[in-house]
Amino acid sequence: MNTSPESPSPVTHRDFAGYRGATPSIRWPEGARVAVSIVVNVEEGAELSLSMGDERNESIYEAVESVDGAPDLCMESHFEYGTRAGWPRIRKALAERGVKATLNANGRALALSPWIAEEAVADGHEIAAHGWRWERHVHMSEKEERLAIARAVAAIEAAGGSAPIGWHTRSATSVRTRDLLAEHGGFLYDSNAYNDDLPYLVEVGGHEHVVLPYAFDTNDMRFLNGGGFVFAEDFSRYCIEAFERLHAEGAEAPRMMSVGLHLRIIGRPARLRGLELFLDHALKRGGVWFARRDEIAHHWRDGLGLPRWRPRPVPEGFAR
Repeated sequence: MNTSPESPSPVTHRDFAGYRGATPSIRWPEGARVAVSIVVNVEEGAELSLSMGDERNESIYEAVESVDGAPDLCMESHFEYGTRAGWPRIRKALAERGVKATLNANGRALALSPWIAEEAVADGHEIAAHGWRWERHVHMSEKEERLAIARAVAAIEAAGGSAPIGWHTRSATSVRTRDLLAEHGGFLYDSNAYNDDLPYLVEVGGHEHVVLPYAFDTNDMRFLNGGGFVFAEDFSRYCIEAFERLHAEGAEAPRMMSVGLHLRIIGRPARLRGLELFLDHALKRGGVWFARRDEIAHHWRDGLGLPRWRPRPVPEGFAR
């Protein structure tokens, strides 16, 4: 941040204004008030692990504990629960209700468990990219980040049959992440923002790029490490409260709600009911569009009268 000598106002790239009440006159399909995006994070096997050849072990799971200099078999087992037991439960809950979701998947996770991609595609879900490993990009070099994007895309395409068109870095992106996504040419949107309840556009590399804000509050990660959720009803009550507020506001202008899930977290037996209670409430309420994130991004562009988005050719040697 810089301060101009002519004015006391700080100079920054940040946007604190947003729409300021001037929301585009876009309506969701069938007049829905709220577009609800269920995001299922698939990270199992992409966590940092010495036994996978990584530089260190991941230390955030059901506990916060760091094991240095040796494989952390306890941590690895906690992550494995997600694919072994959590995914089947979540998949069943969504399928029984006809809810389509976006799988926010690490490339390495799907390379190790490709059946998850196969089952998700068969169920009609979208697979978006969550990086190659479950890691922050903020301190990566440009070369490292290019490679991470390329590896994630290749692994997801191999497992799911098509390349992802959405991207979401684990929390901290680098200052160049969005530029690299635009240069790659294959991304319609990213979810690397937490600053609104609506999609918005940014111009990157001469192209209109959709940003779909994500949320950490309506998120099962709050079951872990003092996040405030203990019982399944804690999750459902909080998500229902958010939904009802957005539903009411949606009478005047569209709203979007993101609900974040993780295989190894909400997939536990005592927690899954929280997801089911929320889904059942929203489905009975009406005026809701459960949509994949790619559907929301396309709809927003279409509502603004922009040309239908198409992927552009990936530059030769993108990851070099």
